[in-house]
Amino acid sequence: MHAIVGTPCGLGRRLLAIAYDAMVVVALLFLAAALALLAGYDRVAFRDAGFTLYLLGTWFVYLAWCWRHAGMTLGMRAWNVRLLTDDGAPLGWRGCAVRFAVALLGAAALGAGYFSSLRDPLRRCWHDLAAGTRLQRVRP
Repeated sequence: MHAIVGTPCGLGRRLLAIAYDAMVVVALLFLAAALALLAGYDRVAFRDAGFTLYLLGTWFVYLAWCWRHAGMTLGMRAWNVRLLTDDGAPLGWRGCAVRFAVALLGAAALGAGYFSSLRDPLRRCWHDLAAGTRLQRVRP
């Protein structure tokens, strides 16, 4: 692991970035659902596995594209947070998939995956540990 420069992102700032991104994700999911309806696909999420996977895929592509190309989502940009890998390399698609899946599990476990950051000196959540990433505060 490289030397840590800067301040790790705390849970509060992380949750604020997530809340900001939630608005973007909801808008993208509405758009994805509207496109599916226009294409004649009239299924309901959580009742139809294919449609649910389509929506999860839309959510994943937004996050992964942002993480890979800018190191931050819109919410992370608004709260001055950047995603870094432990080895300094760009986060690959596999790392994005691991981070996304474990983040969902951490949230589903009543937030335990996120609250675990309160005990970590680098403020890493389960998905950061699994993907070899961390969130770092950056100067505006």
